[in-house]
Amino acid sequence: MSNLKELTKGLLKENPIFVQFLGMCATLAVSTSVINSIGMGLSTMVVLVASNIIISLIRNFIPNKVRIAAYIIVIAGCVSAVEMALKAFVPEVSKSLGIFIPLIVVNCIILGRAEAFASKNGVVKSALDGIGMGLGFTLALCILGTIREILGNGTFLGIQLFGEGFAPATIMILPPGAFIVLGCVLAIINIITAKKERSDK
Repeated sequence: MSNLKELTKGLLKENPIFVQFLGMCATLAVSTSVINSIGMGLSTMVVLVASNIIISLIRNFIPNKVRIAAYIIVIAGCVSAVEMALKAFVPEVSKSLGIFIPLIVVNCIILGRAEAFASKNGVVKSALDGIGMGLGFTLALCILGTIREILGNGTFLGIQLFGEGFAPATIMILPPGAFIVLGCVLAIINIITAKKERSDK
């Protein structure tokens, strides 16, 4: 697979949320606003890229019996660095995301890419895979966060979009709203995909 395909596959074809359904807990919890979505998406991407690179570099030195434990240690180190950076430079985002930053350690996207890709490929491809999957994760979060913030708060990036007469659908920023929005987005994606497949035949 070419480097360009490695970079772009995570955006649509193998999107971690809309196709692989990975990282659902964080996705549903933090996508209440666009700022949260961007913060979580970029944090996850940094961890993905860093852990993929490190695991790709040391993959030949890790005994097979302890590879998962070794991956977790690498990922935990990367997450700790990202968490400290967020607290130092963007404390408001860090506070808003709360426990979900440390929980990146057990995010299925990170460990899945480490096991399925970084442990079998070189540094460049592993880095591109991390960037692509991270961008796909961020894109999906931003789509959900945009819909939920506009409908649930009447804002976008904290900017008020509607007049005083607007009555926000508060359910959209609550857990049930996350499932509703995700279900509607997946339905639209499935309809578009089905139409494309029919036209290609």
